[in-house]
Amino acid sequence: MSDPAVSPFANERALKRLRRRRAADRRFKWYGRMAIGFALAALALLLASITTQAMSAATYHVVTFNLDLEKETFGGLKPDDPPPVDKVYGLVRADLLAQFPETADNPVLRHDLTELITRLAVLPVSRDIVRNPRSVGTVREVELPLSDDLDLYLKGANARHLTVPIGRVSAEEKDGILTLTAEGAYKRLIAAVSLEGMLAPEALNTGSILMTAGQSTLKVSTLDPSRITGSLLTGNLQDFGTYPVRARLITSPESERTVSDQQIAWLLALKAEGRVSRVPHWSLLTHTDSTQPELAGALAAIMGSLLTLLVTASMAIPVGILASIYLEEFATRNRVTDLIEVNINNLAAVPSIVFGLLGAAVFLGAFGLPRSAPVVGGLVLALLILPVVIIASRTALKAVPQSIRDAALAIGASRMQTVFHHVLPLAAPGMLTGAILGMARALGETAPLLLIGMVAFVAEVPRSPTDEATALPVLIYSWATQAERAWEPMTGAVILILLAFLIAMNGVVVFLRRKFERRW
Repeated sequence: MSDPAVSPFANERALKRLRRRRAADRRFKWYGRMAIGFALAALALLLASITTQAMSAATYHVVTFNLDLEKETFGGLKPDDPPPVDKVYGLVRADLLAQFPETADNPVLRHDLTELITRLAVLPVSRDIVRNPRSVGTVREVELPLSDDLDLYLKGANARHLTVPIGRVSAEEKDGILTLTAEGAYKRLIAAVSLEGMLAPEALNTGSILMTAGQSTLKVSTLDPSRITGSLLTGNLQDFGTYPVRARLITSPESERTVSDQQIAWLLALKAEGRVSRVPHWSLLTHTDSTQPELAGALAAIMGSLLTLLVTASMAIPVGILASIYLEEFATRNRVTDLIEVNINNLAAVPSIVFGLLGAAVFLGAFGLPRSAPVVGGLVLALLILPVVIIASRTALKAVPQSIRDAALAIGASRMQTVFHHVLPLAAPGMLTGAILGMARALGETAPLLLIGMVAFVAEVPRSPTDEATALPVLIYSWATQAERAWEPMTGAVILILLAFLIAMNGVVVFLRRKFERRW
């Protein structure tokens, strides 16, 4: 029975208030879900963008060469001799010139042909010849990376092109002009060309049309439904009468591209011969930095980051943990300790670039430590994450119940024994979690390392903390500022490598927390 003293209007108002509270609870839950969904969508968009950009760098194209390492040319090499780069590249150049004899009397064409393979591409092979003299006197098959512009062309990222199958045609040559005849076979090609806006009423307006058959390529000059005329770029007339013909429409003018029609013709000839293949880009992990995108790798930056983190961990973790133990377990509460705690909390919020300025002034200017070395970068990053380690360690010590300390003291343990034998083992998972999270932050820092000079071009793998080195975030910054388009997928690939390290470190944190954490 309801209380007659309570007005029915009061009961109704109470029910309305209850409904509003429940509605507010439901709205709050939906707001939280929307916030989490937005964060996950932003993260997925970021990862998808980086992965899409980096996919092109997962593979690259190489050209196969059979190099005759004659004893007269390469004999007598000693282990301390410099790599015979010029001699090896001379063999590569001679192979290409023999493959395409049309370049024999034209210095410009010879220069364009040798740009298919850069000179530094033979450096690993040259070093291997010095390390392994037994290869001298043999014919060695090697795979050399294609130049970055042509590699991007084959991947469709440079000079967009369309391919239209034509089929069999009849070919004839007169006064250096090649004519391909096939009744009605070019209607589809004309439709595609018109759709791309490449045709004026009767002549080619913009872009290029290349006709390929076997290892031969023709550049079209005039086009109608049954006949094509043009000049032969490479190959011979017989290929057009023997193999099916395919048309390749390149929509951008040759003057606006980084690859010429002649280079594309040579590349297609090598590909038709089976000498061009697409392979995994393992050199991204095994090579050091280079001025050529197709030769560059992140090995020096990976080693530089590991050496820098080694110095950071050896300084920040023991100092931070010991400082937190003293402040939480042994220090008396007075104005001095309160001031120290406030400053530690403030240092955790100081921008990282300030620590870079401090490192440049103190470690480089005052102490004269080597510039661009992991030891300096590690010391700067140790100062950066030291407040984070101290705060996380103190939080882990506070989480241990006071009863543990009281029980240990009650059975006769000293203060030192109580802390190190009973409290510290229970707080260790939280302390390690804070230390690893601090290291993860240090791994992704760029500004402090830039200010201490770790932006230098490093062509050798660092062996010790005092060697010249760079780091993954700095390498990302350096490659992202390059003008060539080939650096974009390389930058995305290095970002994924950095994210893999960060995910691994956070995975260790989750593992330690689940395995050793105790709830009270």
